[in-house]
Amino acid sequence: MPLPFLTADRAFDTADADDVALPYDDRERWRRPYRPGPWRVAAAALLLLLASFVLFAAVVTALTGAPASVVVTLCLALAVLGGALRLLCMGVWVSSLGLRQVRFLSRRTVPWARVAAVRTVQRPVRWLGLPRTVQGQALVLVQRGRAADDAPLLTTHNADFLARPEAFNRAADAVEAWAEEYRRD
Repeated sequence: MPLPFLTADRAFDTADADDVALPYDDRERWRRPYRPGPWRVAAAALLLLLASFVLFAAVVTALTGAPASVVVTLCLALAVLGGALRLLCMGVWVSSLGLRQVRFLSRRTVPWARVAAVRTVQRPVRWLGLPRTVQGQALVLVQRGRAADDAPLLTTHNADFLARPEAFNRAADAVEAWAEEYRRD
């Protein structure tokens, strides 16, 4: 049952929505052409819950009067908060400037002029980023003048699309549409 107050979901719930940007949208801003998956959101929520407990521990430690322990506890809480936010930012982002893949500790940006193709392929993919591989689909980036990159942009078994093949297809189509619109031959 769709909820009318979730206006961002209306575009995804209609069958005729083709995921194009609205005329007033700024195409220069980096945007993720899909919603974060439930696994990613759940992991970030657990990290935020852990951070709240650590912050509470910092308050209790501050009341006992051990300043060095308070600093260590606050640093740990900030690290957990930063990790949760970075986990939510992970994924593929697009703009008129190019395609950006954000990982936990790195970020790679490829201008559209260097993109030869973005396509979906059948291949073994990592399950939730773990070493175990399963057969699935991956969205891969082929750059001009470079060897094929082994790291996929998106997979059917990552934290955003596990058990959601229709969401993967919609996201892959959106990224491919951005690439088709902006890449220069």
